[in-house]
Amino acid sequence: MALLGAVYDSSDEEPQNESTPSTVASALIAAPDVSTDDPMRLQMMLATPTDTSLTYNVSYDDLIRPSQGPANPFQSTEGNALKRKNVLTGHAEEAIVSDATFTTNHRTFQSLGYTKDPSANGGYIGDIAKAQSLGGKDVVQMRPSKEASVAFRAKRQKKGDASIVDGEGAYLGPWARYHDQQAYEDEEALAGEELASDEEYIEEAIVPANMPPPSHAGTDYQVDNTNTETTEFHGDSEYDYQGRTYMHVPQDLDVDLRKEVGAQKNYYPKKLIHTWKSHTKAITSLRFFPSSGHLLLSSSADSHAKLYDVYHSRALLRTYSGHTKAITDSTFSPSGDQFLSASYDRQMKLWDTESGKCISRFSTGKIPHVIRFHPDPSSTEFLAGMSDKKIIQFDTRSGQLTQEYDHHLGPVNTITFVDENRRFITTSDDKSLRAWEFNIPVPIKFIAEPYMYSMVRASPHPNGKYVAFQSLDNQIVVYASTDRFRQNRKKCFRGHNNAGHAIDVSVSPDGGMVMSGDSGGYVCFWDWKTCKMYNKILANDGPVVCAQWHPQESSKVATGGLDGVIKYWD
Repeated sequence: MALLGAVYDSSDEEPQNESTPSTVASALIAAPDVSTDDPMRLQMMLATPTDTSLTYNVSYDDLIRPSQGPANPFQSTEGNALKRKNVLTGHAEEAIVSDATFTTNHRTFQSLGYTKDPSANGGYIGDIAKAQSLGGKDVVQMRPSKEASVAFRAKRQKKGDASIVDGEGAYLGPWARYHDQQAYEDEEALAGEELASDEEYIEEAIVPANMPPPSHAGTDYQVDNTNTETTEFHGDSEYDYQGRTYMHVPQDLDVDLRKEVGAQKNYYPKKLIHTWKSHTKAITSLRFFPSSGHLLLSSSADSHAKLYDVYHSRALLRTYSGHTKAITDSTFSPSGDQFLSASYDRQMKLWDTESGKCISRFSTGKIPHVIRFHPDPSSTEFLAGMSDKKIIQFDTRSGQLTQEYDHHLGPVNTITFVDENRRFITTSDDKSLRAWEFNIPVPIKFIAEPYMYSMVRASPHPNGKYVAFQSLDNQIVVYASTDRFRQNRKKCFRGHNNAGHAIDVSVSPDGGMVMSGDSGGYVCFWDWKTCKMYNKILANDGPVVCAQWHPQESSKVATGGLDGVIKYWD
């Protein structure tokens, strides 16, 4: 309260009013006396704090003047504060505690739940009640006494004589047991002793549970041969008025389906002309009938394969049922009379296209990812890329495994025959490409670069010199299918998104265009020569995973998506 009545001296030293109370306390100077009249003092007042030199002569009185003003509580007064930091947040003082003392207290807290408080002399932290009951002893002080240790060691067997190998008094050394342990092991041995021939073991504690037998799905690793293959014809009549089935190539059309494949120029389609909605799950493969293309074969994750008429009424003709899980791939024989289907049920089945009968079954106990007939009409063999990194070769007549190609380091994704069907190229999840001679299980070419991605689909060019591969880095790469098998770096098709899906790539029959699906629901078309994108068609709401050119039409393609809908475009 005395400060409230204090009188402060002003800097201009005006005379005090005579009415000032006589009770004057000591004066407080809130700011130093700074004169603005003297230019030298003004220069000193406005000096830059970062300057290290003076531009004027300072008097001795100013040099010895004490520091004035409030002190900075965050500024260190002892040397450089940055040098004093030994941790990120500041300076931590080292405690004078030996390593042995720290280790003992740490082990005491972990074992007993309490330890000495280093900040309080004689105090404890942790479980105080336990510390009081044990008298505050640490783990070193809790060790047994010498008398207790001697009594404990007396229970152990004698080490024995090193000169005696077997029998009484034999050398045991560090393997000597304790007497309690020997009795316990004897009881365990007696409990596990085999019963005599006239004894019967009776289980009293365990009540047998009446559980149903496990379903077949619980032993799904076994090969399922219990399912019988069935087929269903959906048309009005299997034969026409001349006794011909749907295998007959129609002649009453405005296009010649028997001409050479690729004889006319191809264009990209512009409109949707038909939709098939017979599958209930995702489409996994689409295959046109060889050469003529008057039939379309589809396989789906609903474990069924279906055959459609591409012309006339475009109706569903036949359903092939026999797999118990999703079909991974399908392929026609060179003549089209038969086709193969591969499934996640580890089965590969050969079907008769006309009658729907299952001719034979093939299996190695592994999942086939891709399956291809040998393109030679005189050949009866096919290749299958398996999930166990192998490529197997079967003969459809004998049903025997004739060859095995085992060099890949991951599941096989594509098989493409090249060089007049004498060789074939395979790609795998190991991000490599290998070329093989047919029937020789040693690769003749191996390509694996650090920048390569997995190539999940392939399509050969009609001229037989190149193969286009769908690479999972959102591009289509091209490799030569001749002797060198080198990548053609001038041929690279970009602009679509395929990451995360195995999306089809297809080269047009005339070799002038490249088509691919897209994870965004588009179908993309590129020019083969310039690698420029011609057009993009929004074909589906979800990813378009299957896309195939018609072998005889100029601008007709079939697409399939994850919704199980097949669309036909022109």
